[in-house]
Amino acid sequence: MLSGLAPLWRRLLVDPWQRVDREQRDYLNSAPPGLDSKVISVLIVAAFVLTLQHYLLINPGYSALVATLHYLSLDGPAQWLIDFMQDPESAQINGLTYWAVGNIVLYVVPASVVIALHRESPAQYGLKLRGAFTDWWAYLLMYSIVFCAVLVVSQQEHFQATYPFYRLEPYERLWPNFWRWEFAYFLQFLALEFFFRGFMVHGTRHRFGAYSIFVMTVPYCMIHFGKPFLETLGAIVAGVVLGFMSLKNRSIWMGGALHMGVALTMDFVSMWRQRLFP
Repeated sequence: MLSGLAPLWRRLLVDPWQRVDREQRDYLNSAPPGLDSKVISVLIVAAFVLTLQHYLLINPGYSALVATLHYLSLDGPAQWLIDFMQDPESAQINGLTYWAVGNIVLYVVPASVVIALHRESPAQYGLKLRGAFTDWWAYLLMYSIVFCAVLVVSQQEHFQATYPFYRLEPYERLWPNFWRWEFAYFLQFLALEFFFRGFMVHGTRHRFGAYSIFVMTVPYCMIHFGKPFLETLGAIVAGVVLGFMSLKNRSIWMGGALHMGVALTMDFVSMWRQRLFP
């Protein structure tokens, strides 16, 4: 049996790793002396994005953005944001939408600027469609494993206190606010996959080779701080596995689909555990 798995092991892991290793060595042998501006810009942007994410979206959140707008004499937009976030009828969904849209902007805009400045195509950063469904069965297998893990950890109080992010009011139906939130949540995951498994991995692989996966995994794990402990540990595994699959297939689309599927599963399993369905 083990001998029968050897070709699959070579195709999935060994051959892609060796290919990336060859590409790295070829680049390093031909690279001009001096600073690598692309690697520097990718890593500085990553630090910049995570900093803004923490201070503008998480702690202290929108109040920091309001203060910044006031400082820039943009009192109209500042007041609009205050009214949007404090609307008594939709404060919960508006707050979550602010978080999701803020993440999308932070993940996509700075990375896109760096890509444009280096005159490269977004397809080089995991956005190509050709071959996007390669090894689809591997993603299905990963989902099956995570689904079983979610069923186990969903019994924990911390998990149920965290998910779902959007809390249904008594007798509230899933449409429109719950699904509005899930749609914004899904787009946020696509932006996240582009930033971590696309921008960070493919923006540094020419210098670090396959080790770009582990460079990316450190900040990816850190954005999970504050979530349930086991989920944060799982983020390390997910970062490595999805990073490798992106490096292997040069595409982030199936990783994004997996991420969205897992997120929806976590929400519905938590609601099932808590009997929150209307």
